[in-house]
Amino acid sequence: MNALTLYIIRHAEKPDKTLPDLGPGLTHKGTEDPESLVIAGWQRAGAWTALFGAGIGGSNYAEPQTVYAANPDGPNSADPSSTKDKVSRRPYETVLSLAERLGIGKPNISFGKGQEQGLVNALLELSGVALVAWEHKAIISDILPKLPVSNQSDLPTHWSGKRFDVVLRFACAAGASQFVFTELYPCLMPGDSDRPLKDNPKDPGHS
Repeated sequence: MNALTLYIIRHAEKPDKTLPDLGPGLTHKGTEDPESLVIAGWQRAGAWTALFGAGIGGSNYAEPQTVYAANPDGPNSADPSSTKDKVSRRPYETVLSLAERLGIGKPNISFGKGQEQGLVNALLELSGVALVAWEHKAIISDILPKLPVSNQSDLPTHWSGKRFDVVLRFACAAGASQFVFTELYPCLMPGDSDRPLKDNPKDPGHS
């Protein structure tokens, strides 16, 4: 592969019926939308922008040249005849300001949830630094297993629904065939943890 550093983050905070103080989801215009970020999520989106887009993260958090997010209109948005369930806008909202800060304009939304194989195929053709914002369950089940990783036993096998603060970093040297994985804990906001995802209990109802 080409020399590539890949960062994967979960979308930022969302509405949670068990935590009503988080408030409702809000679009960037302030309109209530259950598929958008809550105020704390917009704050985290700003924190990610500072970490990856303002040069404060050091070598662990390199500035991306490419930013991907799950298509907020769904995987079949180009087909006007398709019928789609409500799709989360949160991954896109999480990195929108980062893409603008980097001068990219907007995140690449070529792929939606359910099209993770196409996303991974595209990522493996890149060089430099890329960042992906996605839904946490799909990261675990549909993205990580598709990446060639030398230390696969270190990969998280579940991602707590309460964690929004973790960065998954994959580094591949030029000519290498596999990534080296590192889990990072930037602790950007109050309450953020430096605890590995594997150490968190699984969410109820999930194996």
